[in-house]
Amino acid sequence: MGHMLSKKFLKTQQVVLMGLDSAGKSTLLYRIQRGVVMQTSPTVGFNVLTLELDKKTVFTVWDIGGQGSMRAYWKYYLENCEALVFVVDASDRARMEEAKTALKKVLSDHNMTDIPLMVLANKSDLPDAMTVSEVSKQLDMDSYKNGVWEIQACSALKGLGLQQAFQSVAKLIQNN
Repeated sequence: MGHMLSKKFLKTQQVVLMGLDSAGKSTLLYRIQRGVVMQTSPTVGFNVLTLELDKKTVFTVWDIGGQGSMRAYWKYYLENCEALVFVVDASDRARMEEAKTALKKVLSDHNMTDIPLMVLANKSDLPDAMTVSEVSKQLDMDSYKNGVWEIQACSALKGLGLQQAFQSVAKLIQNN
């Protein structure tokens, strides 16, 4: 009973997961939560999951659809955001400019001032994937001055780098 009570009062941190469609947001979220690759389809609207990293770290993750028609609504998910995880497809060089534009728009929202940012370069295991340094340059990350940010490589399909990335998100929130 005591364990149930302590869990009830554990504060969950609000994390928003965004990125262009087909970047792998839902796949990586289900992979880290359930430990397996789930069959996903394009997210229309949003998914909300509870992600328990350890006994003291629980996130409520808002996985927001990334289609062009959805991006006008992204701002409505930022109000109580404690960290933003922005996912890019590191193998999709053709859409990096579009990803940069989308990220800049989100980061310019008044709710994002001093909110930690984690950029996940998903699909980094693919042979044609950009390095973290290339992704950072393509997204012009050095111009982001309103808060702390990190960028990490990951693979949703292989599960590589996901646990570390979300542990880093927890530290960014804690240090903010």
